[in-house]
Amino acid sequence: MADRPLRILQVLRAPIGGLFRHVSDLTLALAERGHEIGIVADSLTADGLTEQRLAALAPSAKLGIHHAPMPRVFGPGDLIAPLKVRRLANELGIEVLHGHGAKGGLNARAARMGVRSRVALYTLHGGVLNYKPDSMIGGVFRSIEHLLLSQTDAIIFESAFAQATFRKMIASPKCPVPIIHNGLKPSEFVPVALEPEPYDFLFIGEFRPVKGIEFLLEALVEVRAPDGRPATLIMAGSGPDLGKAKEQIARLGLTDRVNLAGVQPARQMLGRGRYVVVPSLAESLPYVILEAASAGRPVIATDVGGINEIFGPTTSKLVPSADAGALRQAMQAYMDDPAVAQQDMQLRLEFVRSRFSVDHMTDQIEALYRQVLAARRGND
Repeated sequence: MADRPLRILQVLRAPIGGLFRHVSDLTLALAERGHEIGIVADSLTADGLTEQRLAALAPSAKLGIHHAPMPRVFGPGDLIAPLKVRRLANELGIEVLHGHGAKGGLNARAARMGVRSRVALYTLHGGVLNYKPDSMIGGVFRSIEHLLLSQTDAIIFESAFAQATFRKMIASPKCPVPIIHNGLKPSEFVPVALEPEPYDFLFIGEFRPVKGIEFLLEALVEVRAPDGRPATLIMAGSGPDLGKAKEQIARLGLTDRVNLAGVQPARQMLGRGRYVVVPSLAESLPYVILEAASAGRPVIATDVGGINEIFGPTTSKLVPSADAGALRQAMQAYMDDPAVAQQDMQLRLEFVRSRFSVDHMTDQIEALYRQVLAARRGND
């Protein structure tokens, strides 16, 4: 029967950021439709918060939460994890292996090799596309992508930008390559009220080079409120560049103006800053902009990746990446004229409301699962 439940294994490395938000939303929605879901995540970086996030998904993961070693770059775990995922898929009778991110995609597709009874799909979430074209590690990952294309039944792109970039940097796959935008739940389209004394700006994300944090901190230095008060910033997140950010904050004399809040739920943080800033150097389709828009929060962002696909009628307000001066001007403009910021927010909210939903996202992914399974069985 076309509508029978499927047995699906979602494979990812770390349960953080927009990638995990996507996996979580997809798992919950698929489980509600009767599908049986299992999850495999990295065992090398497990901590209390990681386990807490995964445990929250356990009721919807009927096939269990499992772990395998998935190093961030390369390591012995890259030889162990595919075998473990493969063995687990055999034990659970998995039909669909869905890898998320570079390492999730590697393990899902490597585990499919030689097995005709299941399919492997891959959602990039930026992944290999975030590496600079001339970087050695990026070249290695792109070579791996070439090798794994023969084991890939479909590649899901979160944005038209990611699809075009993949074709330019790696190849034009012969398998289905649909663009399926991330989505939001109806309950998220509720305004988040500002706290009584909010910070002026809010950053939510990982502390790593691709997020452009150094340019945000540099831009903040000269931004002022109309009464001359120095602008303030609250930053939620963690990552390998957290120490570097702390050093820059001290060097620029921003210690009293920047609050490092640690890892926090995005929606909870949206009431703590007037304007969300996304200074990224590379992105695919960042959830933080969707979440900010749905909560009624104005956003300042760089013109990278698929961000313009979210900004829609306000695309002209995007600023160049790696340009602290342009970012400062955009931040100062919103400080000087909050009414314009609210007008931009309203236009963006209506655009996002009409185009980005979890139900639509899940409809398309579920249909793709069935499409590639049917194609595989038809070829056998």
